[in-house]
Amino acid sequence: RERRARFVGKNGACNVAHKNIREQGRFLQDVFTTLVDLKWPHTLLIFTMSFLCTWLLFGMVWWLIAFAHGDLDHSTRLQRDPGEGAGGGPASFVPCVTSIHSFTSAFLFSIEVQVTIGFGGRMVTEECPAAILVLIVQNIVGLVINAIMLGCIFMKTSQAHRRAETLIFSKHAVIALREGKLCFMLRVGDLRKSMIISATIRMQVVKKTASLEGEVVPLNQIDIQMENPVGGNSIFLVSPLIIYHVIDKNSPLYDISPMNLHHHEDLEIIVILEGVVETTGITTQARTSYLADEILWGQRFVPIVAEEDGRYSVDYSKFGNTVKVPTPSCTARQLEEDKSIM
Repeated sequence: RERRARFVGKNGACNVAHKNIREQGRFLQDVFTTLVDLKWPHTLLIFTMSFLCTWLLFGMVWWLIAFAHGDLDHSTRLQRDPGEGAGGGPASFVPCVTSIHSFTSAFLFSIEVQVTIGFGGRMVTEECPAAILVLIVQNIVGLVINAIMLGCIFMKTSQAHRRAETLIFSKHAVIALREGKLCFMLRVGDLRKSMIISATIRMQVVKKTASLEGEVVPLNQIDIQMENPVGGNSIFLVSPLIIYHVIDKNSPLYDISPMNLHHHEDLEIIVILEGVVETTGITTQARTSYLADEILWGQRFVPIVAEEDGRYSVDYSKFGNTVKVPTPSCTARQLEEDKSIM
């Protein structure tokens, strides 16, 4: 049978494509988030072009100011006759910006102003109030671009999903007996020593369903009540934990057996781990999913935590290892009915 498409990938990426979005202008209403969501090549291209365009724009403005004031003509005369101006001649002319004699020099001055290099060869004089105003405007524009660039780069490098790369889930989930009941189990761990504060975990079953009225829901999400060693949905993820869900009459897995799990049931179990990163205070989320053929019936995870030299050590090489255990090949409903008869 053809394998169903995943709703959530093993790496946590959601397998959903958004098409035919007519209100594209909504993305421009939040430009900063749009820039952060872009891929790195696009982000770097936008920032590079923003600097080049502003340098060229203000370079043109400085050239126009020099042209309107006659600085270019005076600079040309001085280049032709460097000794001109002795005795109070044309050398007494004060330009708006010194040492501007072409568009290239105006472009270089624009770069010096915006990135505050200040080589010293060119400077604004008191001759033109318009030049002073342009100087102020360009400095403000440069500061705004730098602030946006630094904020965007910081947000992209500290995004929550980066921390989620070190939150790992077992490749397979298992179904076996625990305390006399069939349980769906998986293992979760954190590779870093810095903890995830207020970590919570939840599970959902995603499958195609049809209502009594004939409405087909292709991705119906059903919450799964789960248990863990510390109770509730909160977990203390200082070492790998086995999270389990008791398959009872309220479970969407109540009527699933090994046979129809692997041959008939078209379902996907999604696991979502959320918490606050201890070092940055940013909320992070890690996700994974298990299809029917990734659920092992009649197996359980091997222990990986051992006490050595007065401390506990975790062997991550056995993180996903399982062993076979005696497990009834029937549904949880049938197992419960058999127990009630006995």
